[in-house]
Amino acid sequence: MFEAVAGLVDEAAELEQRLADPTTHGDQVLAKRLNQRYAEVSAIVRTWREWIRLGDDAEAARELGGEDDSFAAEALRLDVERAQVAERLREMLVPRDPADAKDALIEVKSGEGGEESALFAGDLLRMYLRWAERRGWRTEVLDATESDLGGYKSVTVAVQAKGTPGPGEAPFALLKFEGGVHRVQRVPVTESQGRVHTSAAGVLVMPEAEQIDVEVDPNDLRIDVFRSSGPGGQSVNTTDSAVRITHLPTGIVVSCQNEKSQLQNREQAMRILRARLLAAANEAAQAEASDARRLQVRTVDRSERIRTYNFPENRISDHRTGYKSYNLDTVLDGDLDAVVESCVKADLAARFEALEQAGG
Repeated sequence: MFEAVAGLVDEAAELEQRLADPTTHGDQVLAKRLNQRYAEVSAIVRTWREWIRLGDDAEAARELGGEDDSFAAEALRLDVERAQVAERLREMLVPRDPADAKDALIEVKSGEGGEESALFAGDLLRMYLRWAERRGWRTEVLDATESDLGGYKSVTVAVQAKGTPGPGEAPFALLKFEGGVHRVQRVPVTESQGRVHTSAAGVLVMPEAEQIDVEVDPNDLRIDVFRSSGPGGQSVNTTDSAVRITHLPTGIVVSCQNEKSQLQNREQAMRILRARLLAAANEAAQAEASDARRLQVRTVDRSERIRTYNFPENRISDHRTGYKSYNLDTVLDGDLDAVVESCVKADLAARFEALEQAGG
């Protein structure tokens, strides 16, 4: 059982040696990748060693159980704990999306519903910012277009972990389940008759790409500058500092206008462009993959209407997992753990099923 861990023990030792070599840290991108892999592998090895230790302890307790009933009871307790650790280890050994170790970019866009949809997009943004704060992640708004009433027509945020997160704990590994259409049912502030309306906002989540992940030929880019626009106020520039970048081979267009300088807006636009190119490459690879691989990623299909936020009933419902609770107010205040956990468990079950089908 767990024979695959033997190779990971050797890999962990090798990674530890490489990370102890000062020359490794001369290449920050390499050092980051090695640290991420070491965090993943060493967590598996630690759990495996705990499973071994519990088995040894349980066996020793059983040997003494003939003389003392308390040792027999201890053996049973250790067997239960070992079974729980074994389940956790099985989950850790399920193949993961390589992008799960990455930071994330979130794009929230208003959809059907006009101004009410833009206000809801602002509520979603606040929810993600609060949740990121709870988890100790850093956030940075890269670009935003506000609506007249203070909502968002479109907003893009970078979410970055501090340090090296454990397996399944990096921003993209958790936030990817937020990708899709979010539907809201409530009385809009613009509604004078008190009627409940339904509107929606779209969320796109991408792994943040490093330069080494995506090579962009400058000759493939068309860069235009223009004057920032917005609902008014000091945030609107009076110079042509906004930047629009078109990636000619794919037709992907990215614009940024939040920063005051053209150079800063260009850098932010390139971050978003690299993430979109990486996401497009990943989607193309998934389209060519086996049915099992497509099954594994079905819970992050961005075309789905994934969730409903019902304000009159204070209810939140996830349509993919069947999750439902009546604490919408606290969820929108950043208490998103239980909702995301239901998606993580559903995705894990799909991965287990895919492995069983592949093995059978």
